[in-house]
Amino acid sequence: MERTWRWFGKNDKITLAMLKQIGVEGIVTALHDVPLGEVWTRKKIKDLREYIESYGMRWSVVESLPVVETIKYGGPDRDQQIEIYKESLRNLSAEGIHTICYNFMPVLDWARTDLLHANPNGSSNLFFSYAEFAYFDIYILKRQGAREEWARFQFPAGVGEGRNVLEEADALAKTMTPEKDHQLVENIVIKTQGFVSGNFKEGDEHPLELFHQLLANYDGIDKNQLRENMKYFLNAIMPTCEECDMNMCVHPDDPPIEILGLPRIVRTQEDIQWFLDAVPNKHNGLTFCAGSLSAGAYNNVVEMARKFAPRTHFVHLRSCHIFPNGDFTEASHLGGRADIIELARIFEQENPALPMRVDHGMTMLGDETKGYNAGYSFLGRMFAMGQVQGILATVDRELGIEYKQPGFYE
Repeated sequence: MERTWRWFGKNDKITLAMLKQIGVEGIVTALHDVPLGEVWTRKKIKDLREYIESYGMRWSVVESLPVVETIKYGGPDRDQQIEIYKESLRNLSAEGIHTICYNFMPVLDWARTDLLHANPNGSSNLFFSYAEFAYFDIYILKRQGAREEWARFQFPAGVGEGRNVLEEADALAKTMTPEKDHQLVENIVIKTQGFVSGNFKEGDEHPLELFHQLLANYDGIDKNQLRENMKYFLNAIMPTCEECDMNMCVHPDDPPIEILGLPRIVRTQEDIQWFLDAVPNKHNGLTFCAGSLSAGAYNNVVEMARKFAPRTHFVHLRSCHIFPNGDFTEASHLGGRADIIELARIFEQENPALPMRVDHGMTMLGDETKGYNAGYSFLGRMFAMGQVQGILATVDRELGIEYKQPGFYE
């Protein structure tokens, strides 16, 4: 697969010169300075593309061209925003960029409760605690109906047996402090959202008020309605995708659970099959994020890779470990539930040119003071890239595919 890296533009502390040295071939990025809902102009796209190419790499994947909330909940300006989206697709195509990773997650892009959860080796990873998330929902956000929903919450078979998340959240309420509450809001709302062209930004003074406003847009929107809204969006843009040869690949919900009373529609094998069948066009495809999918105990990640490889346009190779109580953390790229070695075999056989990035990485000594975006360290991801490049070299030899490490004399 093409070795790619998520890079956050010219202000990223990780430079393209650094990435070239570690074997990165393609860049995954976006126009992070363009406000939500505005057209990506060809001039801006061309400027960034040429900058990337000046370092000997290519702009492989857009992650992401955001789908604004009004498209997701079916607001009155939905069609206007879809036209803006189509214009951006045409401009990207004109500059030779043909793969778009996007998501259809309402309000929150992705969620973790701890961004620096300790590993036994002294590094740290992203972590999700159900009790802390329930506490945030009930006691900090104070969402109407949250307590009743968490009282009904059940873990999938095999994890969390006998656990009562509501009782744990109530126990936390007796020990939390204003400082701990602030940190939880930062972790869930700000530090995981602001750098991905999301609804929230660093420095937002009233993030919880904005949160409630966004949630209110989804009153009455259930799973079936959100599915229909996704189908409406995809059907509307498919003629443009056909015209411009644009591959749309939706990112699975992260974590793959229903949260905050919001429907989540890309979290299981059945969900993925539904949207692929609903719009049976080759340009309607999947970002196979092994990390997001492996955070769901009900997902057989290898089985899903075999099934959906023909409609996969982009791969995120990472893995999650689920603890017996149901909480999960990002795992080593050689461990966890995802079985990245087998996934590499599946996708290399399907399409050796498929773009792949290692996605998140652990925070290591030397990373922690750099101010990197949550999950997007340099040393941790470089370590993961080394692991995955070794996997790919081995798998390619098994399959008789020529493997080259760029930047070295052969």
